Amino acid sequence: MTTARDDIRIVPNTGWDPRIILFQYKRIVTNFAVISERYVVLIDTLVNQATAEVMVDATRDALESGRQLLVINTHADWDHFWGNAAFAGPTARHPAPIIGHRLCRERILATEAHDVLAEMQQSDPHTFADLRLESPTLMFDGSFAIAGGDLTFELIHTPGHKPDHLSVFIPEIRTLFPTDAAEDPLPFVQSAATLQDMRASFERMLALEPETVLYCHALGSTSPDVIHQNIAYFDDIERRAAAALASGRVPAELDETSDVESLVGYPFAEVAHIDGLDAEEHAFYLGGHRGALRATLNYLMRK
Repeated sequence: MTTARDDIRIVPNTGWDPRIILFQYKRIVTNFAVISERYVVLIDTLVNQATAEVMVDATRDALESGRQLLVINTHADWDHFWGNAAFAGPTARHPAPIIGHRLCRERILATEAHDVLAEMQQSDPHTFADLRLESPTLMFDGSFAIAGGDLTFELIHTPGHKPDHLSVFIPEIRTLFPTDAAEDPLPFVQSAATLQDMRASFERMLALEPETVLYCHALGSTSPDVIHQNIAYFDDIERRAAAALASGRVPAELDETSDVESLVGYPFAEVAHIDGLDAEEHAFYLGGHRGALRATLNYLMRK
């Protein structure tokens, strides 16, 4: 029987700094390990304890040479922190500080997070049956930095996708980890209320002038191009949504049944980079596209 460990591969390095290791889980997510002089830093912990163990195993030589293990939770979505129990709690095999935004802990302790876990345990007990949610053990508001000796890890609050969302920037090698703040073919915005937060986060990341950008959901891309693509996508939505509102064809109230693709004139088929999606991914990003259209319409209607 295969396990979640069998669904992880270490991504071959195509030119990023050799101190960085990429771990891809199925076609779902990529998380990272970075080896500095002082620390082995895990940027997110994959989907359960077994998958987190793969990250530790791949960095064992660096840990055994005296480096301390540190963990960053970039946000409280299941594919980014469900491996935390490997590092915190009563059964942790590799106790380590877990650093996250204060809102990350709040999201993990909330009922919704446990409801998602219960649903996933029911749908895939083989992977998630024994999973226990563990939250960050070190929390902060605003920004945070880790002095790793040769590398500095700047934790930057980049909300929009989720309120607790962090990106990680290493200035010495001009490398940015946007996590879910930018992705291909499109990022997910929560609502009209967070739309401008997301757009501000795009600009905040570009202002860092990164040369290498390693994404959780844009495998194969290593430049800021995906961020620029995401900006252009929301610019296009706003232009089309403004025209639709000016034409008078948008009703005063929108609900989940509203055909926002037709109202805005932006069918999902016109979104860039969707040709290679499988059926599950197509349905997933279709929902994200419709959510972006609805959020933009609602935002412009409330201005």
